[in-house]
Amino acid sequence: MDHHFVGIPGLTDVPRVAVVIDVMRAFTVAAWAFSRGVERIVLASTESEALALKESRPGWLALKDGAPAAGFDAVNSPGLLRSCDFAGRTLVQKTTAGTVGALAVANAPLVLCASFVVAGPTARFLRNKDSGPVTFVVTGDGGKADEDLACAEYIGQCMAGDEVEAAPYLHRARTSRAAADLAGGLRSGYHPDDVDLCLEIDRFSFAMVARQEESLTVLRPVAVPDIPPPARGSG
Repeated sequence: MDHHFVGIPGLTDVPRVAVVIDVMRAFTVAAWAFSRGVERIVLASTESEALALKESRPGWLALKDGAPAAGFDAVNSPGLLRSCDFAGRTLVQKTTAGTVGALAVANAPLVLCASFVVAGPTARFLRNKDSGPVTFVVTGDGGKADEDLACAEYIGQCMAGDEVEAAPYLHRARTSRAAADLAGGLRSGYHPDDVDLCLEIDRFSFAMVARQEESLTVLRPVAVPDIPPPARGSG
């Protein structure tokens, strides 16, 4: 299937189906947030917008890249987020690359956000939808981030329905510049387990679909059942 891989600067038209990839760390963090009880994630274009949304809606939380800051309840780190209890809450997320990419294609008919932790469910969701060619938005490093490109290519291969060996794709991500920067403590708001948590293949059983809700771009988890292998002798 002829999928298209593009960085945020290369987006010129609204795609029919977009999968926005941010492995380290926005959409790994989003998946962890859902696993910790978040009901929905609102994607913000700026930190000031994130804080304004939080302040105008009682009970909402806000998350950003980098070091902790006044008004924000969490930072963009799966290791720091995994012990939180966000049951029933709405989380406003603003990051450097992932949320920017998602908002850039927010008007597409179908938008999913993904990373390795939801790669399999994302591929199954798209396969069940018979979605056709997908525009993968590789958010990191202007579209050149190897961890994001590896994840996008892995999902694209899985969409064909064949068994795909994840190890080579995970190796590319683990040896990427982003992984080295994280492991070296070059990014603030970091936990030592972040790289490993970003490379847990199919940790969660849902895909993450972004839709427009009352002028906001809202990310929600969608359960995707595992597809059992065909019975022996069938077909």
